[in-house]
Amino acid sequence: MLFTDDRSQLRRFFCQAWQKYRCKETAQPLEKQIGEIVAIHPEYQTLLENEALSLEMDCLPELGESNPFLHLSMHLAIREQLNSGQPAGIVKIYRTLLATLGDPHEVEHRMMECLAKSLWQAQHEGTAPDESGYMRCLKTIVNPAT
Repeated sequence: MLFTDDRSQLRRFFCQAWQKYRCKETAQPLEKQIGEIVAIHPEYQTLLENEALSLEMDCLPELGESNPFLHLSMHLAIREQLNSGQPAGIVKIYRTLLATLGDPHEVEHRMMECLAKSLWQAQHEGTAPDESGYMRCLKTIVNPAT
């Protein structure tokens, strides 16, 4: 279900996943993962508890607004990369950052900075994301001197 370009469907899925998580209902693995991510983001919980508001809200980056659904989706993307070990070397980078920072959530946020940069660049250039550029960015987080 998560593979859609329908904004309403995607947002509804996030809201329903959070509802299932909060109510301890049976959930699919992806729904459970979304619930776990939302649980560590209290700033988004009220929004996801109001499906109507979630469906209608617009996020305007040019006005300094962030998109909670993009943020949560990027957490999912990082976790999927770690689970699949792709791109090669990402698990090692994660473990190194975790040893340094000690907080898995903070590590994901640091990694998301590179993911966001890679996605923005690909969208801006109309190309696929540059995996090697993404990995170079991640390596600069691990070792800023490079």
